[in-house]
Amino acid sequence: MSTALAGEDCCKSIAKTSGNVNKYNFAGRHCVVTGAGKGIGLAVTEALLDAGASVLAVSRTADDLDRLQASLTAEAAGRLNTAAVDLADCHALQQTLEGYGDIDFLVNNAGVALCSPLLETKVEDFDTTMAVNVRAALVGIQVVARNLIARRASGGAIVNVSSQASTLAFPSHTSYCASKAAMDMLTKSTALELGPHGIRCNAVNPTVVMTAMGRANWSDPNKAGPMLRGTPLGRFAEVDEVVKPILFLLSEQAGMVTGHCMPVEGGFLSCATLAQP
Repeated sequence: MSTALAGEDCCKSIAKTSGNVNKYNFAGRHCVVTGAGKGIGLAVTEALLDAGASVLAVSRTADDLDRLQASLTAEAAGRLNTAAVDLADCHALQQTLEGYGDIDFLVNNAGVALCSPLLETKVEDFDTTMAVNVRAALVGIQVVARNLIARRASGGAIVNVSSQASTLAFPSHTSYCASKAAMDMLTKSTALELGPHGIRCNAVNPTVVMTAMGRANWSDPNKAGPMLRGTPLGRFAEVDEVVKPILFLLSEQAGMVTGHCMPVEGGFLSCATLAQP
């Protein structure tokens, strides 16, 4: 149930988290991160650059990518490419990824949450949610997998940023929950079909993440209280607590891990008491 980091706080958040997440060496690896202008995507991009990777950062908003570029050291900036793409436009996304060149890692992080009660959900909003949250991930997987297979490259890895909302229904989240459930099955299908090519695919499934937007949206105790009461650890996730599992799943340390959806939710899915007072 990830939320995006908004405004100028994005780079400040990364400065606090990126120094603790890198125990990996991704030098020489080429990575794509979608939704890279804010929140989790921004943090993952920074962490990959810190670990020596080259990154194509994809975001709908060019201003966010400009802020990211400006925040980097010259050495890291030299390994960063950016692309402002609306992920609902699958053809533009495909052309952008194919034009980047060789890709070893893909982090499908971009997502939207257009929330409304079931009976008020607009078909247009449902279609947009599925296009950005699921179809764009499929397109990215296809481009990256074809590239890896054509090169007969080893060690390719894909991580999809899903949500605990793929497993449990939340009020007014019909489109979002459906899209994340679809992403989980896309993860498993990808692992099944690409495993013989040595390509791994996993997902991370966070609770609410404490980006700037997450803090703003979940600061009301009346809203957050029921979910926190159902969470054994009694809190929501920090950004680096999602970035670290993503880096692990991309790394050789997870070389035998594929087809899994990793909860990052403080035990909520195992022990949820959301309906209790």
